[in-house]
Amino acid sequence: MSHQPSNMSQAQIDAFLRAPRFATVGTNRMNGPPQLTPVWYLYEDGKIYISMFVKSAKYRNLRRDPRIGVCVAGDSPDGRAVMLYGTVELVPEGDPWVDEICWRLVRRYHDTDEEARSFMESVTSGGEGALAVFTPEKVIAEDYN
Repeated sequence: MSHQPSNMSQAQIDAFLRAPRFATVGTNRMNGPPQLTPVWYLYEDGKIYISMFVKSAKYRNLRRDPRIGVCVAGDSPDGRAVMLYGTVELVPEGDPWVDEICWRLVRRYHDTDEEARSFMESVTSGGEGALAVFTPEKVIAEDYN
């Protein structure tokens, strides 16, 4: 028997997105299918923050076309998923505000400050970074539980 999805309340959506899950980000390539990338993210005050390297395909795609789709799905057997659509603003790293957001983003996926710092040090050699600030314009939430 298949379950029909039920709508999630805004409070349920907020709680679901605040958990440290992976998100799949879809950006628009110039030609061909969408560019799909699994990412860590930070959800605060109705916004989603995603850090990335300037040399990444998703950054190049978003700089050319700021439209984005983000899907956050529950792990099995969690049958919930939230899909968000809209546009992003790209903000270069270096601003203390951006650095603080990036720290909170990385910290939520690690058990300790030390582990998070070690991770951040390991990726700083990846080149110049940026932060995508995403305020969703459309949200679809499904609960198949």
